Amino acid sequence: MNRDFDTLSQAMNVLREEGYVEDFNLKQNCIECRNGEYKIFHDEFEVDEYFRFEGMSDPGDSSILYAISSDKYKLKGQLVNGYGIYSESITDEMLEKIKV
Repeated sequence: MNRDFDTLSQAMNVLREEGYVEDFNLKQNCIECRNGEYKIFHDEFEVDEYFRFEGMSDPGDSSILYAISSDKYKLKGQLVNGYGIYSESITDEMLEKIKV
């Protein structure tokens, strides 16, 4: 599916309407949501879609929005990850799973 969105918030709103309601946070060896209630490891989720957004004035202000689902936990959600020098240090498995 090839969809273009002008803004990160526009993409997030559309994904939310499609059921991607969880707010995932990237940790070193997993993603988590609901304040750590769910820790989902690299083999327990799929990246269904991703969208890259470039900062208009500052290239350092770029981000990737991931639409993620986990059949194991019956969860669908979103992960926003800035990239560049501020990227988190994560395991090779997680890096492999989310690289675009």
